[in-house]
Amino acid sequence: MRDDVDRVLDTEQWRLEAQAIINDVKEHVQDLRVSERLTSTNQIIYLNLITLEGLRFCVELSAAGFAIVGNQHDDTSNTGHERFETPYGLLNFVSPQYRSSFGNALLDKLKELSDKQ
Repeated sequence: MRDDVDRVLDTEQWRLEAQAIINDVKEHVQDLRVSERLTSTNQIIYLNLITLEGLRFCVELSAAGFAIVGNQHDDTSNTGHERFETPYGLLNFVSPQYRSSFGNALLDKLKELSDKQ
């Protein structure tokens, strides 16, 4: 999340924020998209996630961060969920293959930089 997390975003700003997150991590998940069934507000937007392992989650994105609120898409039945400040923290928690994918992408970028010198 950005430094201005305490502000209330309108629904369209939440969609833009969610799309930026999706674009940032899309190479390290099977799928991540805004829920079409759950209603977004000016305080919360829901994302449906499929990890590289094939696990499905519903993730709540709010000014408080990211939380897994369901163990399937469009499900908000989990209570007492742990919050994560970043999508990377959440993905690191639920997906060991995310760690490998992200680490390999980082190594590839470093190698690319090294080869250019």
